[in-house]
Amino acid sequence: MAMTDEGKGAGARISFPTPDTMTPAQREVYDQIVSGPRKTLVGPLRAALHNPVLADRWQRLGQVLRFETSLPARLNELAILVTARRWNARLEWAIHAGDAARAGLDAGIIEAIRTCSLPDFGADDDARAVYEYARQLVETGDTAQEVYDAVLRRWGEAGAVELTAVIGYYSMVALTLNVHRVPLPDGVPDTLPVEDGALPSMPPARGPA
Repeated sequence: MAMTDEGKGAGARISFPTPDTMTPAQREVYDQIVSGPRKTLVGPLRAALHNPVLADRWQRLGQVLRFETSLPARLNELAILVTARRWNARLEWAIHAGDAARAGLDAGIIEAIRTCSLPDFGADDDARAVYEYARQLVETGDTAQEVYDAVLRRWGEAGAVELTAVIGYYSMVALTLNVHRVPLPDGVPDTLPVEDGALPSMPPARGPA
């Protein structure tokens, strides 16, 4: 369904279906989303609803990777934050920085990732392992064998598959948010320092993993 500029958020490149303009297929997916753990339609799914089949598959995969992996929630969110920071995804960062804090990820680690500084993991070798896995994957497209092995030792083959899928999925989310200029919801501050045209690099983790 074509929409006017009234359906766009400020600065967005495309329109976003709203409940009163949705087709029946779009409304069915929308109702599934808002009745699930997300509780609201926000972020890339606003764009994906232009293809309701895509939006449906997207939200089902996202639910698994956000809420149903075998990794502890704080570490899942850590991987998402590294991904969001690499791709300068302001909305992804805004949502998941809060989720990471609520899941128990140390505030100093969150702030270090935000500013692309070296996080102080202390004795938290699990967080160090996830950070370095995510950092290498989003910056090089692969991980060193010892970094892969550190994840494998902790969470097994299923955990390594899940962690890789989380990073890949949230890269897709970030690129969708960026290219369509999906705006932050009202009242959500933009706290991510971004240099136009530059992808940031994060320092490698130090110490054993």
